[in-house]
Amino acid sequence: MAELSAAGRLDGQKSIWVVGFAHGTTHWILATFFVVLPYVAQDLSLSYSQAGLLVSTYYASSFAANFVSGAAVDMTGRKILFLLLAVLAGAGAVIGFALSTSFLVLCLMMAIIGTTNSFWHPPAISFLSQEFPARRGYALSIHAFFASGADAFAPLVAGVIIAAAAWQDAIGSTAVPSLAAAAILLLLMPHDRPAADGTPRGLGGAHYRAGLMSLLRDRAVVGLCVMAGFRAMSQAGLLLFLPLYLANDLGVSPVTLGAALMAMQLGGMLAGPFAGIASDRIGRRPVVMAGLTLSTLIVLAITVIGHTGVFVAGISVLGFALFAVRPVIHSWMMDLVPPQLGASGTSLMFGAQSVLSTLTPTGRRLHRRPVGHRPRLLFPRRHHARREPHRPPPAEAGGAGRLNRPVLHWPLRYLRFTQP
Repeated sequence: MAELSAAGRLDGQKSIWVVGFAHGTTHWILATFFVVLPYVAQDLSLSYSQAGLLVSTYYASSFAANFVSGAAVDMTGRKILFLLLAVLAGAGAVIGFALSTSFLVLCLMMAIIGTTNSFWHPPAISFLSQEFPARRGYALSIHAFFASGADAFAPLVAGVIIAAAAWQDAIGSTAVPSLAAAAILLLLMPHDRPAADGTPRGLGGAHYRAGLMSLLRDRAVVGLCVMAGFRAMSQAGLLLFLPLYLANDLGVSPVTLGAALMAMQLGGMLAGPFAGIASDRIGRRPVVMAGLTLSTLIVLAITVIGHTGVFVAGISVLGFALFAVRPVIHSWMMDLVPPQLGASGTSLMFGAQSVLSTLTPTGRRLHRRPVGHRPRLLFPRRHHARREPHRPPPAEAGGAGRLNRPVLHWPLRYLRFTQP
């Protein structure tokens, strides 16, 4: 409880809260974009194909930039500089989006926004992990806390601005918090200075290639990437199909639909810090397995719920379980990879998430039973862990080792995480 009470104090945590707030601004932009998209299409007479192309441009550019972002950060060692450039480029892109009426320019702005998204996570996650190795779970949970808050509240704020003014004002206003985040990030620039002993912060080309190949050959790292991809696949499926299920099958109003999705985000937002702190104390594996198991049971349970209020309550608990383990998985990856390859490890994980999330529309489907039966959402099975005999961790310099390498039986039968 002492660490929970310390979460509200900024003593020694300036970097956590500054980077977390800036992370929230990147999510605020994207969440606002999806709200303004129908009005952009209507105002500029865009077809459904053109509107969809804007979304595809974002995801394609984000996926492409993911291949170079980790390498750029690890080879230069300039984590804060890349964070600063990401929020500044995002702010400039949304201003350009708001001022433009050209479809090609809109696509270019979405490509910039997608690129900044991929250039945010590798330096941010590796920076916080390196600065707070003993409180890695907590630091990354605050990083995710601001993201979930933006995903929950940005659509509501955007809707109010559109109702009072226009979609240009809604998307353009997202530049304000981004510029504020850029100004605050300047406080962290001293972290990018070379070490006092002259040791270079980045890796040379040969050392980086050797390190990257070692990551790709590490079954533990690859297995954790796959597990993170399955979790992201479940999240993407919920965000895609839950609105359809609520509107078409349960017949809820738009306000109730929005409240349900907000409840799911708020559940993860509130549970994230607790999950992060717990993972720092008892290890990553128990927290991840508990969250994924609980989310699986909730998904199965809500498919037989017909009462709207109970369904919305179930969705909030689902967000509590599914979204809360996200920063814990990120922390687990940072436990596995060397500090100088933290950005590349993050890129590998987010790349796997992107690939598997694209399979969501084909991997899940709305399945209707014959007339008279309740429609159900079918989701792919999760891979569950099986227990292994406890083996003490190896001793390290300065004390007992914290973890064993996870053991992977392809395709991700289980991941082992031995506690101290």
